[in-house]
Amino acid sequence: MKILHLDSNHPLLIEQLDALGFSNDEDFTSSKTEIEKLIHNYQGIIIRSRFKIDKRFLDAAKTLKFIGRVGAGLENIDVSYAESKGIRLIAAPEGNRNAVGEHSLGMLLALFNKLTKANSEVKEGKWDREGNRGLELDGKTVGLIGYGNMGKAFAKKLSGFDVNVLCYDLKPNLGDDNATQVSLTALQEQADVLSLHTPETALTIGMVNSQFIKAVKKPFWLINTARGKSVVTADLVLALKTGNILGAGLDVLEYEKASFENLFKPLAASDDSELPKAFEYLISAENVILSPHVAGWTVESKAKLAQTIVDKIKLQFG
Repeated sequence: MKILHLDSNHPLLIEQLDALGFSNDEDFTSSKTEIEKLIHNYQGIIIRSRFKIDKRFLDAAKTLKFIGRVGAGLENIDVSYAESKGIRLIAAPEGNRNAVGEHSLGMLLALFNKLTKANSEVKEGKWDREGNRGLELDGKTVGLIGYGNMGKAFAKKLSGFDVNVLCYDLKPNLGDDNATQVSLTALQEQADVLSLHTPETALTIGMVNSQFIKAVKKPFWLINTARGKSVVTADLVLALKTGNILGAGLDVLEYEKASFENLFKPLAASDDSELPKAFEYLISAENVILSPHVAGWTVESKAKLAQTIVDKIKLQFG
């Protein structure tokens, strides 16, 4: 079985697949059109988020048996069409769930303790203790939207704190010792913190908008380590300005390209006026922490993601 690797990953991925008897080729530079011309020679694809695998691509992949996505979601793949052609889809949410849980907790604690603000001020020679008085997490209610691998990982990290953890998910009976499953309405009534752990779907795109924010009964803190398009940035900024949202930790942004590798344009561009006004607010706000889609992007998760893909391919095709 021949596998084409379209993105670079941890070396163990190819090393172990070689050892299992698979033939592995790498092509990290050819265009999607060029790949389509040769994909009929391969029975497997390994990809992160380089480009979208759509109907045209899948029709060209006449002998394809599986697609391995070295990541959690499958939104860059036409899932229903691939499945209709009998192609197995293999993702690896287990590989970076711990990293996402730790990053979510880190963002929340940094927001509560004003760490980025305090760090910048001290480095500029400003010593403002009262202005950097923080909040404690103990006693708060943390609401998780989405309780799969990522949500459960964050809940596990929170289990060491004296907090009330609630979760909402479309699937029933997911609650466990670390989180109590409730309705979305109950979550919005009780939460001091809301953290997103959902895939990108038609239901989640634009999910956190003005209507959603107004339904939350208390001013709250928002953490998003899931997908940027789940939050309407303009509505988030309005809520930050009015105090409906107290602060936000955003590892993902509405403006990311589909590959997640870049924003819609370089921030270093000379004409900053081209940036959306909402984003200009985010990058200057003291109560907003931004990171470049790296919640699941640790040294350890790189190996774990690759190992998860190998193990699943071995189980199904080895």
